[in-house]
Amino acid sequence: MITIKFPKGCPAQGGYRRVDESARLLGLWCLWIAVLRILSVLLVLFFSACSAEINVSDEPPYRAITDTKKFMNWILDPSADVIWGASGWILTEAGEQDLTPTTQEGWDAVRNAAATIAESGNLLMMPGHAMEGDDWLEISAGLTATAELLIDAAERKDSEAIFNLGGTLYNVCVSCHQLYVLPEATQ
Repeated sequence: MITIKFPKGCPAQGGYRRVDESARLLGLWCLWIAVLRILSVLLVLFFSACSAEINVSDEPPYRAITDTKKFMNWILDPSADVIWGASGWILTEAGEQDLTPTTQEGWDAVRNAAATIAESGNLLMMPGHAMEGDDWLEISAGLTATAELLIDAAERKDSEAIFNLGGTLYNVCVSCHQLYVLPEATQ
């Protein structure tokens, strides 16, 4: 004889009972039915959650705060100035002055400016700043790619790479200005 607790709803109707082997099998059968009921409910809940419609607005949840000109003047240009001001040399009557950062804070400032430029390239491709045409997207992507290399160079404290990539950054900026800023100035 074995003592088994039967779940409610089984023929033995709950409680502990001393039973023979056939009653034990009946109890296991009731337990199996209870497990299947629970699994059925869980599966229904799972599949109903998977098939629920998700409403996604066509409008993105962001908006441009500045127009593109202010974006350039307030965000992008100051960051580019940090890059250009942290590489190269100045010749004075007193001699040559190296612009390479000499402290960790200086290198962090270069890295942070490069990260701002990288994200600026991404922002320039988004509605609110993006201009018509493939040139705009290509230049913006070039801005991001150059800035990614600048981040790496700043992390490595590679002054020569900062200098060379600063030239690349300048060329990216000039190519954009030739296509989008200078034509506006002549109108």
